Amino acid sequence: QVQLVESGGGLVQAGGSLTLSCAASGRTFSGYSVAWFRQAPGKERSFVASEGRTGHRRNYADSVKGRFSISRDNASNTVYLRMNSLTPEDTAVYYCAARYGSNQYDSRQYPYWGRGTQVTVSS
Repeated sequence: QVQLVESGGGLVQAGGSLTLSCAASGRTFSGYSVAWFRQAPGKERSFVASEGRTGHRRNYADSVKGRFSISRDNASNTVYLRMNSLTPEDTAVYYCAARYGSNQYDSRQYPYWGRGTQVTVSS
């Protein structure tokens, strides 16, 4: 089992930046792929970014490519999502997810989830 806890969300003005953190516990984290998803009000949960077990395979949604960056620190069992140039369209609850194996775009492939952290971008 892997437990995930997100932090770092908040209110930010358009054009600003935030860094989300996801702390993992319960298992050695290095064997897991990790991902960030988000869910805006009235919308389905959508893929944001993912990173493979070795950190060499990163994928991003087109809507965040060039603005967001996913990274991980296996020594501290923490995953990060650096978000720059935020827009009101980025407003959502952001979730961290993990799976043992390669990283995927499909949220259904991830058995481990955090409870989410709210990001609100004001115009």
